[in-house]
Amino acid sequence: MRAAVSGWSKSLMWGVAVLAVCGVVVSSVSLQHHYATSKTAFCDIGETFNCDIVNRSEYSSILGIPVALIGMLGYAGLAGLATVYRDRRETPRLLFGGALMGLAFALYLTYVEENTLGVWCILCLSSLTLIALTTVLSGLIWWRCENSR
Repeated sequence: MRAAVSGWSKSLMWGVAVLAVCGVVVSSVSLQHHYATSKTAFCDIGETFNCDIVNRSEYSSILGIPVALIGMLGYAGLAGLATVYRDRRETPRLLFGGALMGLAFALYLTYVEENTLGVWCILCLSSLTLIALTTVLSGLIWWRCENSR
């Protein structure tokens, strides 16, 4: 049985893994801000950027689960697929699908920031950037693996 990923795609897998680890870190910081009780200054930039407002809003949890925790778990899953399970035949499809779902969720949350809360979170925008890049790389991996069969 031929490995699902080889050569150039393996390098892209490492890129996905690095982005996913960065996503876990960003989501961890966001989770800490979710539970913090004191005001934080690093993301309080005027009236347009305030992570505290976003991370403590009614939109920061789904069924009692913090969105940041969901992000951490999602990024950890992507990191696992890109490293431990990268040689499985179905991994490129699962990786791209997972990243696409994460991107859709991040875009929804960004919509909420702009249109409902009226304030931006630097951590959230960083996570959006990371998942967008992860989606592009995983899409390239999936496309390359599909076209090499």
